[in-house]
Amino acid sequence: MSEPRPVKPYGLSQVYVPQGEPTVDLVFVHGLNGHPHDSWTSKTTKCFWPVDLLPEVLASQRPRILTYGYNADVTAFTDGASRDSIVSHAETLASNLAANRNLRDCSDRPIIFICHSLGGLVVKRALIYCRSLSNERTEHLRSVYVSTFGILFLGTPHNGSDIAKWGLLLHNICAAVLPKKFLESSPQLIKALRTNNETLQHINSLFADILSRFHIYFFHETRSTDVKGTREIIVDEASAAPYIEGVERMGIEADHSHMCKFDDENAAGYEVVAEALLRYSRQAPALIGERWISERTTRAMEMKAKAREIYDGRNETSPAAVGSLTSSVRLDGDPLTQSTPNIGRQRLLPSSGESVTLRDYEIEEPPV
Repeated sequence: MSEPRPVKPYGLSQVYVPQGEPTVDLVFVHGLNGHPHDSWTSKTTKCFWPVDLLPEVLASQRPRILTYGYNADVTAFTDGASRDSIVSHAETLASNLAANRNLRDCSDRPIIFICHSLGGLVVKRALIYCRSLSNERTEHLRSVYVSTFGILFLGTPHNGSDIAKWGLLLHNICAAVLPKKFLESSPQLIKALRTNNETLQHINSLFADILSRFHIYFFHETRSTDVKGTREIIVDEASAAPYIEGVERMGIEADHSHMCKFDDENAAGYEVVAEALLRYSRQAPALIGERWISERTTRAMEMKAKAREIYDGRNETSPAAVGSLTSSVRLDGDPLTQSTPNIGRQRLLPSSGESVTLRDYEIEEPPV
């Protein structure tokens, strides 16, 4: 396996850069209590598959691979204040990714997200946020939405509008990723999990409006997790992989925590994940290129419309009236000017030393 790489706990880390110009950016986002390196690393073989396995499979597409780290402790998703935490994580992800790509002059390069568990909620919220931006000062953030081609969701709950079910689901996820002693010694956490959190309830419904824009693959766990002495599926198939037209779905023979960790290329689920990333990487450049043409055309039309509104608002006279004024002689104290097709702009006031006659200032009356 490869040597350990410097992966920052927070923010984006560029873990693989191909030779030559990359054609696609792959962005890995971990879930609850996760880590940008450890969440994707096998505990038995220490295989960090985004770097140890993917580059060889995707060599022809020259991917640039990044991981994103954020403070994914329990309170980020379960406290009453988690509304701010989720939105903050989403906005920070968007800002980091837009800055990273702008600095490298590749804001129109296709993006493919790979998300585990609740990290999928952060990605969905980030795309909702980027889509909502239309001001010219925030167009660099909107580029993340325009450039996103596909998303692989590994164990992300997509059906979570019911408050009671959310509480049970989050409790199960916490039980799967946190030490048992932590849950047993934190009764207040159980109460927090039942919090009526509107953000968690509405992310999925908001994302439904833009879901068809992306190529999406749902993966669900098929093995149960030991939760307080009982075996349970943390995010069941109905929630992790709902039937939606045009969306691919598949089960991975692993539990919730290990479905995003592959020991080697023979691990259950790896080939399907790798093939999806290869297929998406091949298809992305052409489609995203077309979307950017459409995006730039739309922006240009909007700018013209705004300019026209400003011009119309400032110009109180019609173009015809303006034309008639420029062809007349002003006698209101301003310099007298006259405009004709052949002569252009002619000065009527004489300079010093020139002789002046009344004829010089006669104005021909129009015929009756």
